[in-house]
Amino acid sequence: MSRPAATWSEDDSDTYRALSAFVVPERERQIAIIVELVNSSTAEGDVLDLCCGEGLLTRALLAATATGTVLAFDSSPGMVAATRRLCGGDPRLVTAIVDIADRSWRRFGRPLRAAASSLAVHHLDDEAKRALFADLFAALAPGGVLALADVIRPATEAGHDIAARMWDEEVERRSLALAGDRSGLAAFRAADWNHFRRREPDLVDKPATLVEHADWLRQAGFVAVDLHWMLAGQMIMSAWKR
Repeated sequence: MSRPAATWSEDDSDTYRALSAFVVPERERQIAIIVELVNSSTAEGDVLDLCCGEGLLTRALLAATATGTVLAFDSSPGMVAATRRLCGGDPRLVTAIVDIADRSWRRFGRPLRAAASSLAVHHLDDEAKRALFADLFAALAPGGVLALADVIRPATEAGHDIAARMWDEEVERRSLALAGDRSGLAAFRAADWNHFRRREPDLVDKPATLVEHADWLRQAGFVAVDLHWMLAGQMIMSAWKR
């Protein structure tokens, strides 16, 4: 998430898959929260998993979805393939390779019950974030929810320092718990993945502040914008269409 380059590449996807078990804070809890939010939707329709990555959230959404389709979209062919493998050919799964910044894929055959996105929207610039929120609002059915998990930009230098330290601590904790050693932390540092320790401009990562996210969601038409979880400069918000 912090390599200074113009676009996300398949090499980045490979690095993410190698590190993700360690570097996504409280990943299991994040997935559970997003699934709970999606299940809280009173609307009918399909569920969108935008930038599905390796498919863990997609699989959880399928397991929690009694009816309807889960749309798993990503820009990376490798990620889409990993999602399809993980979900075992579930007939309720529809995948597509899309550019998150391209607006043409945002038209659906019927309104969505829910849209979820994890660790992806921060790759858009501020104008593109606002356009995405407006398009997802239009795509949702009344009673639908947007569940957004993403990296944010701390508003202060102190906030950057706290987020950087907490992210290192969480990676170390997960590495000890999952691998029995600090190998995950060593790989995290070798990949220079903790962008809160960087101060130079980054052409891949363009996170916004928590307040900006809330403002843009409301401007798009969403109500009941809420914060549910936050750790190490990463958060889960929800926003509803009434």
